[in-house]
Formats: sequence, C-alpha cells, structure tokens
Amino acid sequence: MVKNDERLGTAPLGKLMLSMTLPTVAAQIINVLYNIVDRIYIGHIEGYGQLALTGVGVTFPILMIISAFSAFAGMGGAPLASIQLGKKEYKKAEEILGASVAMLLFFSIVLTILFSIFKSPILYAFGASENTIVYAQQYITIYLMGTVFVQFALGLNTYISGQGNAKIAMFSVLIGAIINIILDPVFIFGFKMGVRGAALATIISQALSAIWVVRFLTSEKSIIRIRREYICFNKSIIKNIASLGISPFIMQSTESLVMITLNTGLQKYGGDLYVGTMSIMTSVMQLITIPTQGISQGVQPIMSYNYGAGNMKRVKGAFIRMVAVCLTVTLIFAGLAVMRPEFYVPLFSNDEELIALTCRYMPIYFLGITIFGIQMGCQTTFLALGQAKISLIIALLRKVILLIPLAIIFPKFMGVVGIYRAEPVADVTSVTVSVILFIVTARKILRNEKKSDMIKQ
Repeated sequence: MVKNDERLGTAPLGKLMLSMTLPTVAAQIINVLYNIVDRIYIGHIEGYGQLALTGVGVTFPILMIISAFSAFAGMGGAPLASIQLGKKEYKKAEEILGASVAMLLFFSIVLTILFSIFKSPILYAFGASENTIVYAQQYITIYLMGTVFVQFALGLNTYISGQGNAKIAMFSVLIGAIINIILDPVFIFGFKMGVRGAALATIISQALSAIWVVRFLTSEKSIIRIRREYICFNKSIIKNIASLGISPFIMQSTESLVMITLNTGLQKYGGDLYVGTMSIMTSVMQLITIPTQGISQGVQPIMSYNYGAGNMKRVKGAFIRMVAVCLTVTLIFAGLAVMRPEFYVPLFSNDEELIALTCRYMPIYFLGITIFGIQMGCQTTFLALGQAKISLIIALLRKVILLIPLAIIFPKFMGVVGIYRAEPVADVTSVTVSVILFIVTARKILRNEKKSDMIKQ
C-alpha cells in the first residue's frame, strides 16, 4: 500500500500525471452533472420550465457556500496530508484527516440549521422574484436535508486522490452521478415531483457517494484511515488546515457572492429572463472550468508529495505541464462559447427568447475565460506548496476585489450589458497579476531547488 503513494515521487512524470489527471477530470465532470443534469431536465418541464430553471439558479449561491465549506476542510487538509506522506509521517497525515472529519460534521450541522431557518429572505436577497421563489424554496428545502452527504462526499474525496488513488476518487463521484442521472427523470417526470424530484435525486446520489468515500477511508485499502481517536478539534492542526483551506474556500464561497451580485443586478436592470441567462451561463462556465480544476487537482498531490520529499525539479516539471494543458483546455472550450454559443445554450432550455438572449451575451461574458487556465495552474501550485497567503490573494483578487465591484459599477453607465462585461475585465486582470506573482515567487522555488540538489550531491 505504501508503494502506491511512493509512485508520486518515482513514476515517470508524464505517465503519472496522465494517470492522476484523467480520473480526476472525469470525477470533476461527473460531479458537475449533479447540478447541470438537474437544470437540463428542469428547463424542459412543460409549462413552467423557464421559471423553474431561474428559481433553481437562484439557489446556486447556497449550493456553492455548502461546497465551499467542504473545500475548506478537504482541500485545506489534503495537501498537508500529501506533504506528510512525502515525509513518511503517516500518523500525522491521519491526524489531519481526523480533524477534517470533525470540521465537516460541525459545518454540516450549522449550515443545515442556518439555511433552513433563513432560506426565504436569503433566496430573495440572491435574486428570487415572486414568480420564481416557490421553485427556489422547493429545491433548497430538500437539498439541505443532504448537507452532511455533500460535505463528506466532496470534502473527504480529496484525501483519496491525495494518496495517489485517483481512480477510486473518480468512482466515488461516478456512482452518485449515474444514480442522479437515472433518478432525475423518474422523480421529475415519472412521479411528477418537478423541482422537488430533482433535489431528492441529488441528495440520494450524494449519500451514496459519501458512503463510498467513508467506506474506503476506513478500509485497509487506504494508506491513511479515518480513526475515531483522531476525529477531534485539534487546534494546531485545524489552524494549519484553515490557513491553506481559506483559499479554496474563498474561491468557492465568493462564487456565491458573485452570483448574488450578478443575479440581483440582472433582476434590477433586466428581469427574470436575464437572471435565466445567468443560470445557463453558470452551468456552461462549470463545463469549461471543471476540466481545468480536475487537471490541477490531479497534479496537486504530485507537487505536494515531491515538495515534501524535497524534489523541486519534479515539482517544476509538473507545473509546466499543468499550465500548458489547462490553458489549452480553456482556449478550446471557452473559445467555443465565444464563437459558437448556440452549441451550449439549447442544452438548457427550449425557450426561444431565453436562448436568443443568452447567445447574445455569452460571447462577451466568456471572453476572458479563454486564458483562465494560466491562473488555475498558478494558484494550484501555490496551494500545493503550502503558500497559503499568495493563493489567498489570487482568490480574493478576481472575484471580491475586481468582479463584484465592476458588476455593480459598470451597469450604472452601460446598462445591463455592463454586468456581462465585468467578467472578462476581471478575468484578464487577475490572470496578469497571477503570472507576475508567480514569476516573483518562482525565484524562491528555484533557490530551494538548488539547495535540494546540493544536499543530494
């Protein structure tokens, strides 16, 4: 079993990255199907599909906040555990895993209670109208019942891929996604449950994924295991997890703030139909960025392990390959959204007016995403090497510092189109700053590489 994690430091880099990233990309794509498949089916409900799609889109910020807390514990702890694996400190890695489990349990309880109590005012604040609030409430009420499953399925799966078991991590997502795709049409159309059916199918699917993940991490097949004695709030460990987890947490939680800003602005300057365009574009955005997230998450354990082992040359090689692949992916798929938006949009609605409006603004909205793969590569590398502060700066820059203010200011001068134009301006600026920060930081990495080489000699 130890041999499996040691291949992170010994296997040929190209083949290793391929074996790690392909299952992770597949897992990420499959994972996003939970929400996208729901929206595809909901958008085609006869009679009220367009309003239901908009209503479910309004719940997206809540879903992102819930997944952000899972990333806080999971993506904050998994790189630390991988570094400990590189140092052969298996007990410390298990203590980190146990602390993450405790955090995920705590988050599940608090989030379920708070969102259940305040869901109506929150949904109105997020852009719901009198026409769409009923569908938003129906979906989120049932979804919140499965918060603990979402936390465990997403938060703990990173510990599986972090020890070199990318295929197992993929299967944990695949199981839930297949069940979700099967149950969605059965509940929505067969049992005539509508939006409630979509939510029920999702939480059942997430429950099965969570069971798979926990079962693996408590079995002998896992290099590090969940042990009862380590499931506790160890202050020093939680502090380390938090320092690294704050970056992915902000990346995802601020996504909800972005959606709130965009939805309320579109509601104010346009109306329900414009909010509907954002529901579609958010789904397309996931389809484009998810492969790059999968690639970066697949490469992250390789960089973290070799950083812990002191092999800086291998870290550098992994970084160069990762950025090249991520940039290629965003250039192709975001370029398609810019040049041929009609390729994506009809998947989510058969409403001609909504399709036409979305196709009109999608090329503007996705222009900057074409080069987003560069930022994804840089930020993942900072995270993999434990550079929490720099990763946090990049996470805050694109959304909190740039996009949200621009989405508020631009429409005052440009009207509703200004909301769509804010995205590419923020994207291009944040990519530029990320590259500059990485070039400056790379000098320190190179110095460490030279020291490592001297020690080996």
